[in-house]
Parts: sequence; C-alpha cells; structure tokens
Amino acid sequence: MEVMTLRIVFMGSPDFALPTLKVLKSHFNVVGVVTQPDRPAGRGRKSQAPDVKKLAVSLGLPFIQPATLKDESALQQLKNWAPNVIVVAAFGQILRENVLNLPPFGCVNVHASLLPRWRGAAPVQAAVLHDDVTGVTIMKMDKGLDTGPILSQRSIPINDDMTAGNLFDQLAVMGADLLLQTLPKYVSGEIEPQLQDEENAKYAPRLKKEDGMLDFSQPASFLARMVRAYNPWPGAYQFYDGIRLKVYKAHAVERINAQPGARIIYEEKPAWGTGQGLLILDQVQAAGKSRLSGKEFLHGAKDWIKDEGNGDGA
Repeated sequence: MEVMTLRIVFMGSPDFALPTLKVLKSHFNVVGVVTQPDRPAGRGRKSQAPDVKKLAVSLGLPFIQPATLKDESALQQLKNWAPNVIVVAAFGQILRENVLNLPPFGCVNVHASLLPRWRGAAPVQAAVLHDDVTGVTIMKMDKGLDTGPILSQRSIPINDDMTAGNLFDQLAVMGADLLLQTLPKYVSGEIEPQLQDEENAKYAPRLKKEDGMLDFSQPASFLARMVRAYNPWPGAYQFYDGIRLKVYKAHAVERINAQPGARIIYEEKPAWGTGQGLLILDQVQAAGKSRLSGKEFLHGAKDWIKDEGNGDGA
C-alpha cells in the first residue's frame, strides 16, 4: 500500500499527543480524531477541552469525544472512517479487541518508555526516579496493557537536572519523529514486530497526589530524584509545623547526616535530614505563598531550625 493513501484515525488527549498528531496531519491522510470528553479543570472547575481536541479543531479535522469506546455510536463512527491503521498516543482509554482488530494494520501506539520497562500510566516519572536512560517505543497494540510487539525504539539519557516535565516534552517530539520513520516501514512489511521480553517487564501505576510525600527514611539521593520525577505532577512535598511545603528543586549532600526529618540550614539553604545524607531545598512553595528559592524561603521561615534539628557539619 502507498503510504500517502493510508487512512489514519488518531487517538490521543493530553499535550504529549500533539507532536504526533501534527506529524500525521503533515505527512498522511488523517480521516478522524478520537479524544477524551471535555472535563472540569483548574480552580474554577470550568469545563476544558483536551489539548488534542483544540488541535483537531485548528487543523480542521473531524473528531469525536466518547466517554467510552464501548459506545456503539463511537464504534460506528470508527467503521465509517474506515482507517487502515489507528495511531494512539496517551489516549487514556483501554482499547477492546473490536477496536484493535478494526483496521487492517491494527493499532500503533507511541509509548513514552523503552518497553517492556515501565508499562502503565506513569512511565516518565518512573524512569526519572529509577533510571539513567529512557526513550520511546512504537508498538503494535494488543489487548494487554502496553504488552504488544515492538516496531521500533529510540533512547535518550536522563540528565541530573531533568524533571519529568522536561523529559515528557522531549519524548513527545521524539516519539512523533520515530513514528514518522516507522509507520511507512511497518505498512510496507519492512519492519517485523518483535515480541516483548516478559522477564524484564516493569509496571508504573497511575500516580496519586499522596505519592508525592517525601519519606525521610529514604536516602537523600533517592528523594532528590523523586523531586525531579514528580515535577510537575503529583509534586513532591512534606509538612513542617503543619504547613505543606512543595519542593520543586532539591539536591542531595551525602557526606553530611542529620536525623531523618530534622530541619537544618546548609550553606544558607533549608535542608532535611534523611536516611542517608541531607536533602537541600533549592526551590519551594509553602501553602498559600509564592514559589521561592531556598534562600528566599528562609528569610520568612525563622522557625525552620529547632533544637533537635541540628545536624553534623551544618
């Protein structure tokens, strides 16, 4: 089949999916878009459209927003569009076999990890928390959760100052570019899907807000990675004197110790003792206040140090 004659339906919702939709629209025949319904968001809880819907409107693409693909009208619309392949990027719904088997070339997914490592809803955060290298995978979907055979992969190092938000943006662009290179080869039969190695599979479950609470029994090096991994969401935080303190940037000093959870000042910055070393707070935000550097925060937090909080070498 000639690539330009491909009829493609795209499924996606958040900003991660935008580069992929743009690439598809520029190079192929996108006959329809499926995205999540508008939902309340923000402080005012006003109804907001998903990013993919906004882009579809600006590109003049037809779209639907079914609450579930079990909806018969949604399935009928997919059949009417008659896609040769469905491309999925961060759609947010599980596809059943009647959808997976609808197009002749199946459903192809842009996934933000080096599968089989970090299947699931939070692969980018898991990679920042645990790994030094991650990447994107183009996969032919099956009925499992990110278990389908691999078409292509590309890797990227995780730098010491990289947050999940930074990495998320880079992987979105990388995934779109890799899809552009992969799709024609897959359709022409040049690429043979490769089964995943189940023995190396890891799962990254959906995160909750409470997952961001810092556990001071952990080493400072792990907590510093956690701050990067959970930026921007769910956000790393702890409490001091009943005040919720969000931590946006932090680093570890491993050669100095204090009691886990003890508050000290290190080189004019607030710090917490941990299971090993100090967690130095470089940028924070107290509840109801503005985001500040660690030094700026200390100007208004005269009660940061308590007697039990003095650590060795501070």
